[in-house]
Amino acid sequence: MPNNVEGLFRGAEPRRIAILGVTGSVGANTLDLVRRHPAAFQVEAVTAHNNVAGLAEAARAVGARFAAIGNPERYVELKEALAGTGIEAAAGASAVTEAAERPADWVMAAIVGAAGLEPSLAAIRRGATLALANKETLVCAGALMMAEVKRHGATVLPVDSEHNAIFQVIDFDHLDTVERVILTASGGPFRTFAKADLRAVTREQAVAHPNWSMGAKISVDSATMMNKGLEFIEAHHLFGLPPSRIEVLVHPQSIVHSLVAYRDGSVLAQLGTPDMRTPIAHTLAWPTRMHAPVQPLDLAAIGQLSFEAPDEDRFPALRLAREALQTAGAAPTILNAANEVAVGAFLEERIGFLDIAGIVEAALSELGVQPVTSIEDIGIVDAAARDAAGRRVERISA
Repeated sequence: MPNNVEGLFRGAEPRRIAILGVTGSVGANTLDLVRRHPAAFQVEAVTAHNNVAGLAEAARAVGARFAAIGNPERYVELKEALAGTGIEAAAGASAVTEAAERPADWVMAAIVGAAGLEPSLAAIRRGATLALANKETLVCAGALMMAEVKRHGATVLPVDSEHNAIFQVIDFDHLDTVERVILTASGGPFRTFAKADLRAVTREQAVAHPNWSMGAKISVDSATMMNKGLEFIEAHHLFGLPPSRIEVLVHPQSIVHSLVAYRDGSVLAQLGTPDMRTPIAHTLAWPTRMHAPVQPLDLAAIGQLSFEAPDEDRFPALRLAREALQTAGAAPTILNAANEVAVGAFLEERIGFLDIAGIVEAALSELGVQPVTSIEDIGIVDAAARDAAGRRVERISA
């Protein structure tokens, strides 16, 4: 297939898109697909948090109309990097939100962490199609966010490989026929480690995912299995299923990305090589399909697929996430915020690997059960959880 794909969307005008978090792993893969199909897409806006050089390079490469850097102190640097291009430069959190408000039909939400909430809501509130790679927004504000989706007629397309797999095989018109959805997990780099051995694992070991190429924070979340816990909560909000109908299954090869079991005994699964360009391409071209330069799946060469139950004793983050969803209210917000603080401290080598789940559990216990009814409530709880987790980090690292 030629790179310059005319008529990808049945002869329509190029799809107008925005990429929030263009310098991260998901953003870079999105950029790769867009550059392979230049006639099919018009890039309205791109953003990054602190990487001015990467942002400017991306904006130039795709002829973006607007580029925003989250760190306001780097505005002058960005403006100079884009001098003479005609690309509008801006900086600060409000500028990132403005990027989501630009007239793009499709918005990739790939900002890591709770910082992605406001831009995601901005895109939703103008009825855009949101390709959601930021699971933390649904974790900390899922009910409120999905209510906004319904209110404004927006569309959310999951980018996480597991939820994208479910999206492709679930029967939305007959959800009552779905018995359960099954999220697969690679098990991370420490799947076979004894619990005692986990105390000594290093930052370098934790970010070395065996199958996927991801950013540092998400890689650590995969190693603790918090990533799967967050995805458990995300699945509840995306597909409207209770926790009792969501399961997690460890699948080390990362070939079966998720499964949907129906009441007649049928189990439908989506398979593919572990390459994020597949789910990104699915959302980028939805409701049609586009070419993605991924390695074809060769099941004969793989030879064997294996599955096992997750071990919540060695990896308690999965249990904490499930309990937070069942508790509801502020608990998922506390879980997410405390985890972000703890993972950051681990990456800075201030705490040990097993301390991450301990810090999250302590924050959940300290802050208790409380309701959240607005985005403002989410912000207050998020700040309190970060403070509680931060104090715990200080005690451990002192």
